Amino acid sequence: MNYLYQRDFLRLLDFSDIELENIITLSEKLKKIKKNNQEIQLLKKKNIALIFEKESTRTRCSFEIAAFDQGAHVTYLGPGSTHLGTKESIEDTARVLSRLYDGIEYRGHNHKVIEILAKYSSVPVWNGLTEKFHPTQIIADLLTMKEIFPKKSFFEIKCAYVGDSHNNIANTLLEASSILGIDLRLVSPKKYWPEKNILNVCQEKAKKNKSKIICTENIKEGVKNVDFIYTDVWVSMGEPEKIWKERIALLKNYQVNQNMIDLTDNPFIKVLHCLPALHDQKNTIVASMLKEYYLEDGVEITDSIFQKNKDIIFEQAENRLHTIKAILISTLIQDIGFKTQIYDL
Repeated sequence: MNYLYQRDFLRLLDFSDIELENIITLSEKLKKIKKNNQEIQLLKKKNIALIFEKESTRTRCSFEIAAFDQGAHVTYLGPGSTHLGTKESIEDTARVLSRLYDGIEYRGHNHKVIEILAKYSSVPVWNGLTEKFHPTQIIADLLTMKEIFPKKSFFEIKCAYVGDSHNNIANTLLEASSILGIDLRLVSPKKYWPEKNILNVCQEKAKKNKSKIICTENIKEGVKNVDFIYTDVWVSMGEPEKIWKERIALLKNYQVNQNMIDLTDNPFIKVLHCLPALHDQKNTIVASMLKEYYLEDGVEITDSIFQKNKDIIFEQAENRLHTIKAILISTLIQDIGFKTQIYDL
C-alpha cells in the first residue's frame, strides 16, 4: 500500500523515517532510469498547477521537467498571475484549482498560505518554499548525502549547518535530522538560531531517536569531525541594505573558508550549498559586497572552497529533479507500492 498517496508535502515533520527513506530510495531509482533513458511515464493525463509567488530557478525547472518526464502537463502561475489572497480568498482558489488539477505546487512567503491551500484543496499540495520550510530542497540534500556515503546510515552522518540558522533551510534540516537521526550542529551567532518552538520539538524528537542536535556559536566545536558543512546565502535580494550590513557584520566569521575546513580535522570533508551562492566576482553584487564589507574571496563561502566542491554542489542541484519527481509519483499514484515495474529496475 502507498501511504503517501494523496498526501500533502508541506514539511518533513509530517512524515516518518520510513516514508522519507522510501522517497529517497525511489529518487535513486528514478535518477538511474533517467540516466539510462528508460523513463516510465506514470503521470500521463495528470495536470499540475505551479504557483510561484516567489520566483525561482531550480524549483521551477525541477517541477516542470519532473512533470514533463512523467507525461504530466503543467500550468505555471507566476507572481501576479492569480488572485490568490487579493480578489479571491486562498480557500476559494484552493477549491477551484483542485477541481481542475491533480496537484498544486506553491512557492511563496507566508507558510500559513500553503497550510490554508492544503486544508481546502482536495488534491495534494507541495511546498516549493515558504519562509518557514523548504522540504523539496532538503530531500535532495539527503539524496546527495546518501550518494556520497552509500555505506553510511543517516544515524552515522554528522553535519554542520553554518551561517544563518534562522531560515527555512535550517528549519527543514532540523526536521530531517530529528526524524532520520543525523548528528546536526547549527553553527551561528545566537541571534540567528532557530525559533525555540521548532528547535525544542526537533531536539526532543532527536533525543528519542538517540541522535543529537545542538546550536553553538563556537565554530571549532561545531565543525569538529563532521562529514558535511552546509551553508546558504546570508542575504536575499530585495532586503533592505541596513539588514545586509547588520547580518554580514554578525556572520562574517562564519564564512566557509579554508580555515573552517581545517578545523573539521576531516580530510574527506564535503561542502553543500543549496544555491544561489555568492562566491565569485563574476556576480556584480558579490564584487560590490566584498569591497563594502571587507570580505575575502566570497560572501558566505569563498570561491576557492566552492570550486573544490562544485561537483557535489551541482549534483545537489540536479537531485532536486529526481527527488521532486519521486514526490510527485508517490503522492499521485495510488498503486505504486513496491510492486510496480519502477521498483524492479
